[in-house]
Amino acid sequence: MKWTEITIKTTTEAVEAVTSILYEAEVGGIVIEDPNDFVFLEKENSSWDYVDENMFDTGYEGVIIKAYLSEEKNLVSELEMIREKIKLLPSYGLDIGEGTVDVSQVDDSEWATEWKKYYKPTKVSKNIVIKPTWEEYEKAEGEMVIELDPGMAFGTGTHETTKMCIMELEETLSPESTVFDIGCGSGILSIAAAKLGAKSVIGVDLDPVAVKVSKENAELNNVTESLEFREGNLMDVVSEKADVIVANIMADIIILLSKTVGDFLKEGGTFISSGIIHAKIDDVKAALEENGFEVIKVQKMGEWAAITSKKGE
Repeated sequence: MKWTEITIKTTTEAVEAVTSILYEAEVGGIVIEDPNDFVFLEKENSSWDYVDENMFDTGYEGVIIKAYLSEEKNLVSELEMIREKIKLLPSYGLDIGEGTVDVSQVDDSEWATEWKKYYKPTKVSKNIVIKPTWEEYEKAEGEMVIELDPGMAFGTGTHETTKMCIMELEETLSPESTVFDIGCGSGILSIAAAKLGAKSVIGVDLDPVAVKVSKENAELNNVTESLEFREGNLMDVVSEKADVIVANIMADIIILLSKTVGDFLKEGGTFISSGIIHAKIDDVKAALEENGFEVIKVQKMGEWAAITSKKGE
């Protein structure tokens, strides 16, 4: 199969909005090349033993987002929609940088292997290392290794937003914890919660492919006994209540979610939210507090933040 590679030059600030536009277009995969990630993580040398620094030498100071549309799509229509929606982003107060959208053609086999060069074993918290299935890694004492094959359409689990969630799960979970992972993607946070000893974990995603990939990754990591994945919206497919809910999504969705997520938490339960750009921190905090949550911690990493809050008793 032939794929159209879409290359967008933008800013860290606009990443979540641009990727949302691309997912609406049902792209076959997304790669984000953000030099800001490297500038921050360069200071955390222990986490970057396996990184090829050359992959960040893009010749562009901003963010480059690459996405892929199959030949089966109406390319002209989809590209026009993507361009128009990106042009509208400044009207919402977002700096999109160059905001250019370029296209080229790649073969299925080329795309299927090209993205893997960006993905190496990475220590993401005190105890957890994320390792792609095709890489070798010798774990140190006390480390828990998560084997992951995210598929071309899902994250690798090494982004700052995911790291902060895992770090917070590490501090929050107990052996009796029940955990919900909202928007589970490749299942990384659900698997991390299970590896960290949670009694039961439910991962939820609207995308049936995400649910399939998550189940496969759970099997790879031998955590299927304590882990379940469900397709749908949290409010539609979960009737239980959790001790901990984690959502690594977008700030605006977290704001909306704050109105109802408390209904699925036990009294005094913890809500870990991530995927929040710095400019949205106060908005998310205000929404959480307005809906009965006490903000416990605001964690920042690179251009992103995670907020831990507790449901009032």
